[in-house]
Amino acid sequence: MAEKTRNPPASQKIEISEYQKKNLNAHSKFTMYASMAVFILLCPVLVICLWHTAVNLDGSVANMWKFLRKTGLRGILEIWPVPSLYAFKLIVCYSMFEALLQLFVPGEEHIGPVSPTGNHPVYKNNGLACYLITILFYYYLYKEKYFNPALVYDHLGEILSTLVITSFFFCCFLYMKGHIIPSSSDWGSSGNILVDFYWGMELYPRIGKDFDIKVFTNCRFGMMSWAVLIISYCVKQVELYGKLSDSLLVSVVLMLVYITKFFWWESGYWNSMDIAHDRAGFYIVWGCLVWLPSVYTSPALYLVDHPVQLGNALAAAILVAGLLCIWINYDCDCQRQQFRKSNGKDKVWGRTPEMIEAQYVTEAGERKQSLLLISGWWGLARHFHYAPEIAASFLWSVPALFTHAFPYFYVFYLTILLVDRAERDDKRCQLKYNTYWEKYKKRVPYKILPHIY
Repeated sequence: MAEKTRNPPASQKIEISEYQKKNLNAHSKFTMYASMAVFILLCPVLVICLWHTAVNLDGSVANMWKFLRKTGLRGILEIWPVPSLYAFKLIVCYSMFEALLQLFVPGEEHIGPVSPTGNHPVYKNNGLACYLITILFYYYLYKEKYFNPALVYDHLGEILSTLVITSFFFCCFLYMKGHIIPSSSDWGSSGNILVDFYWGMELYPRIGKDFDIKVFTNCRFGMMSWAVLIISYCVKQVELYGKLSDSLLVSVVLMLVYITKFFWWESGYWNSMDIAHDRAGFYIVWGCLVWLPSVYTSPALYLVDHPVQLGNALAAAILVAGLLCIWINYDCDCQRQQFRKSNGKDKVWGRTPEMIEAQYVTEAGERKQSLLLISGWWGLARHFHYAPEIAASFLWSVPALFTHAFPYFYVFYLTILLVDRAERDDKRCQLKYNTYWEKYKKRVPYKILPHIY
């Protein structure tokens, strides 16, 4: 994986631009520093508490709350799993396997959007092939009895505890790398250590010439581990109960379809906020390495030891509704991607698309143009694609029914995440496009849900 960039000397410190400062400060300073403190200090604790609640407290949030009220900080230390060499070996083997696939599996060249300093990142589009190889190889290891996926569930606490620590040090490495040997001119410092560590120093960090770090952390480790973990949970339930419940089956099928959609559309993800705008700091990197495998898989983790039997009719209804939501989310992204690819010439929903030709200036002073689509799904709301994504997350959580609130933590979190992302993206686009964005908002006044928000 290569990237066309202009590399500054390692000794040269480039201050973060005014545009990027405003982008980082899309929220008030109080909100920004509070969110940093919550993420860095409390999220590792929450990851362990979620695991402990699902595995040791029957999935009861109320029991976890009672335990913490009684024991306080001592209780956190009591339940915290000790990192193990076995867990470390699993993480290293998995990471090396995915890194090798990322580097050596062939794929077409994909050019990402122009960066704030005028660079054009170039990617190798091999995500779907890497995903299929991973799933098939994992099945082979299980079938030939080289490795039992149920062991992942059995050692999950140790794995998460080890990930919490190793991922923190990896973020420290990225912070130092950004100061000493940035990979391109898309880097800089806010002048604040906490901000630089949390939000990141580099937009497109690489190791060597070809290894893109954000593609690895976000896609090859984070999203891929989501699939690997939920498959492991299925194997564990069969080991415990002798069969796979229809509730876990529906939940996992919907998640796997969503993950498959992600890797099918991975080149579109490289145009998203995560890759094209958020730097490689604790927020995005630790989130993908630890938070994603822990929280995104939590509905399936709960169902391992709570095998609800839905019945054919209810299971089929949930499955169909979930597939429809995933398709709408995919079609939203494809519609915009094809619109950009055709430079606005392809029809949208059978009609010539309406658009706004927006002008903007890069950090390098180059004048560029973007087309803002206001037809199809993108005429309903500026971030309408988040609505079916939230709905899909509810539908792969609802097979657990409503005995406990635990399975819906991911839905709650995702809603907050996407609403916040919509706010940040709106403010970023306002800074980038200025009056053109004002015109766009008048044509598309709603953020996520038409006539509601």
